[in-house]
Amino acid sequence: MNKHLKSIAIGLVLIFVLLFLSGCHGRLESREAEGAGSTAIPETFDDSKPIELVFWAKNDTNKVQTAVYTKAIEDFEQMYPNVKINLRLYADYSRIFADVITNIATKTTPNICITYPDHIATYKTGQDVVLPLDDWMKDSRFGLGGSEVRFDSPKQEEVVPEFLNECILDGRYYAVPYMRSTEALYVNQDMVEQLGYELPEIVTWDFVWEVSEKAMEKNEDGTFRINGQKVMIPFIYKSTDNMMITMLKQLDAPYSTEDGEVLIFNDTTKGLLEEVYKHAKSRAFSTFAISSYPGNFLNAGQCIFAIDSTAGATWMGSEAPMLDIHEEQVVPFKIKVMPIPQFKPEEPKMISQGPDICIFNKEDPQEVLASWLFTQYLLSNKVQLGYAETEGYVPVTLKAQESAEYQDYVSRIGEDDDHYSVKIQASELLRKYTSDTFVTPVFNGSTSLRSAAGQLIESTSKSARRKEKMNDAYIEKLYSDVTSLFQLDQIEVKAGKRVTFGELPAEAKTLLIVIPCIWILIGLYALVTKRKGRKKT
Repeated sequence: MNKHLKSIAIGLVLIFVLLFLSGCHGRLESREAEGAGSTAIPETFDDSKPIELVFWAKNDTNKVQTAVYTKAIEDFEQMYPNVKINLRLYADYSRIFADVITNIATKTTPNICITYPDHIATYKTGQDVVLPLDDWMKDSRFGLGGSEVRFDSPKQEEVVPEFLNECILDGRYYAVPYMRSTEALYVNQDMVEQLGYELPEIVTWDFVWEVSEKAMEKNEDGTFRINGQKVMIPFIYKSTDNMMITMLKQLDAPYSTEDGEVLIFNDTTKGLLEEVYKHAKSRAFSTFAISSYPGNFLNAGQCIFAIDSTAGATWMGSEAPMLDIHEEQVVPFKIKVMPIPQFKPEEPKMISQGPDICIFNKEDPQEVLASWLFTQYLLSNKVQLGYAETEGYVPVTLKAQESAEYQDYVSRIGEDDDHYSVKIQASELLRKYTSDTFVTPVFNGSTSLRSAAGQLIESTSKSARRKEKMNDAYIEKLYSDVTSLFQLDQIEVKAGKRVTFGELPAEAKTLLIVIPCIWILIGLYALVTKRKGRKKT
């Protein structure tokens, strides 16, 4: 064959291969990651070897939380003098996620990271990136409660089982829980009673909608009867992601499969959006994205029902220690901390929230062991109690929850700002309903699906305020727009250990047709050339 033609053919084939692999790159990585292994657990911990660890965590400019981290590092370094831990604090988890993804490619991930299961599902699509912890947790020497651990580590059975189970991805533990919270309904009880209603133990969605609409009545001068002000938003939900997900869960409606199949675009979702539209149109309902923090309106006497995390309890109430509005704007009221609204009060369901701790694989087993030991230390009573008391978090171990120190803490409710009553009520709410909490399926792409769930409510609420018409055509377009915006049609669906490949791009299809044709033409040309050569001889 002519060398020039052969070079062209090889070049075309290489281009085709590169294009094909670029379209399937993520899928190929996912397939390889199925067999990700684990660093072998060393027989001993080498005290003579200097080890430096990088620890990434999130902090909301809360100096008390920062102090918990720094004290934990100081105490750990005293017990393991050859280990040095470098702490890097982030303002939000999305930045941690983005930086981890970037660093995976350069193999410069941190050793320990506080993050979320949705994010870990994406991290582990890389080959052997995240350390599976099953063997490490049960190791008799260095496992949870192990004989060679130099501090009072909790045993595996002393970790709250519901929280620990949330760390299972693809049948293995890829993290341990760090802190847990849920959502709470913070209620202005005075306003509810002023409107002629009495709060039940658990409110229903119908109750909240009814009271909210009642609160929209106005005086002749345009002020609201309930508060005499020109501003009133009876019901504000902080996280619309959680709102849609929780409503679907309470109704036993589809959201997604465990393997990542998107099921959220169904008739139940449509019905919920129609209800949201109705109350957003009357302005009885709003969201954080539209109006800002629900606690600010609650504390100013401009909101009756504010749904936010239990971890945000220190911002809630007219006596909150972390008010975000000027004291002159605060309206004194009796606050009630309750479970979020339910469709079936006899079967309450609320979302479980809070970060986990994952460890990244490294070549040096001693470095990985040190990372695992520090991770365990973050589960010790001293750290768990210190962090839990900063906001409305709950310790993730039964060992910490049942300790004398924690029992003393909750018993001193309302004593001072450190024992702010709303904060402790919020924590105790989660402890009471732990068995009623749930999490959504975790897979590579589940973060996008969560965001899409919230966008359905946000878009509907904005459309209602603009008085756009709500009908089947609107819902169909909304579903299509959200699918496109969050690329839900590109989420991989796993079937056992196989990964379902999406349809090939048009360019790839064209190349699949063109490449064989080129080879046929080259073959014909070579055959003709060869025959001509024979004739000349």
